[in-house]
Amino acid sequence: MIMLARQEEYYEEEERVLTPAEEEKELRKSPKEPLFKTVLDTRLRSHGQLLFLTMTVLALLVTVGSGISASRGYELVAIQQQADQMEQENERLKIEIAKLKSPDRIKSIAQDQLGMSVPKQTYFSSEK
Repeated sequence: MIMLARQEEYYEEEERVLTPAEEEKELRKSPKEPLFKTVLDTRLRSHGQLLFLTMTVLALLVTVGSGISASRGYELVAIQQQADQMEQENERLKIEIAKLKSPDRIKSIAQDQLGMSVPKQTYFSSEK
């Protein structure tokens, strides 16, 4: 019975004829229920935020890693250049040592600066 009473009220409201002023007033009223209902999926939004945060952190790590890798590459190139220079200096010093040990150089220093000379005859003695 309750349903029948409600249905009657519903039909009564429909049958009622509105005047133009009442009709305009009725149209200007905000509806009791919205025309469309916005349903926010907060779970999807939180997943999206988590995905964005994760991607941001990964991008930051890649950027920092690339910077560190580049700086280490520059350091490696600088150390290799320094090693090449030291090897060249080592070779130069070996050549200089070889020149200083040259018998002709030693002979000329002995004759010119020390007044020494090479003996013309060599004597060997053997003692028994």
